[in-house]
Amino acid sequence: MTTATGAHRVELDCPPDDVTAVHEFLARVWQAEPSVSAEDRMALELALVELASNVIEHAGRARGVACQVDLACSAEGYAAVVTDDGAPASVDPGAAALPDDLAESGRGLALVQMVVDDLRYDRVGDRNRWSLHRARHD
Repeated sequence: MTTATGAHRVELDCPPDDVTAVHEFLARVWQAEPSVSAEDRMALELALVELASNVIEHAGRARGVACQVDLACSAEGYAAVVTDDGAPASVDPGAAALPDDLAESGRGLALVQMVVDDLRYDRVGDRNRWSLHRARHD
């Protein structure tokens, strides 16, 4: 659902929703925001799909999780917030590093860090909040 020009939101209830809903959401955003460069689209897609995937896999555990993705686009750049009602995260996004080449997992937050200018995690009440910023690359 697009809430206003420049501000976009999708709400997920996982399951049955999964990261496909995030891809579909971003496809709608790119239609509404044709000035977003291909480089920014790829970076934001990687970051938001990875964060949503982590939320679904880790925060929801066996009970599922409600998740919301907000993305604001401006002439200066992009701000996104992913919130969920899952278990608190026990990671420091600032300490994320790529694992060795043979590792089967553990790359997500490090990849997100590589494509955004700022990534933060906060626990606000009973919700997790992942915030990211990326300057526009035209």
